[in-house]
Parts: sequence; structure tokens; C-alpha cells
Amino acid sequence: MAYDPGAIDATLAAAVGDEPALIAELRFAFVEGAERALTAMTLAKDAAEWSAATARLRGLAASFGALRLMALATAAGEGRAHDPDTLKSLRRAVSRL
Repeated sequence: MAYDPGAIDATLAAAVGDEPALIAELRFAFVEGAERALTAMTLAKDAAEWSAATARLRGLAASFGALRLMALATAAGEGRAHDPDTLKSLRRAVSRL
């Protein structure tokens, strides 16, 4: 699944119109939220906390139209908690936002 750098901006523009400053602010808030979810995944003490953090990331990604990130978060929730390859993939996806 390829990364579409315009998908998030298109989703935001559809929601708020042609307001570049607001789009930039919302994009920043989205990236910050994704980074917080990744931190929560990293710090999760058990599978339940891991699952909750992946669900937050998945929901956040879905609400912003970040389909690749949503798919990765879904796979993380179905996989082994604290899997280093999963975390690496998620970090890479968030860094590309």
C-alpha cells in the first residue's frame, strides 16, 4: 500500500475548507496524536494496554484518512505486543506524515 502524502490534506480540506493555516494546525495535531499513541504502545505494560494504544492510533488514522497508518495499526493490534518490527514500521509511517 503506497503512501499518499495528499490524502490527509485532502481529508482536512474537505472538513474545513480552503484554510491553509487551519489545515496545517490540524495536521500538526494529528502527527502529535500519532506520536503519543506510539509512545503509549512503547510504554504499554501488558497486552491490554498495547491493544488500547493500537486502537487509539487506528481510530486517529481513520479519522484523518491515513489509510496506510490505519492498516499498520490494525495489524499491530492483531499481532504480538512490543514487536520491534511493528514499532519500526509504525514509526516510519508516522515520520512520513
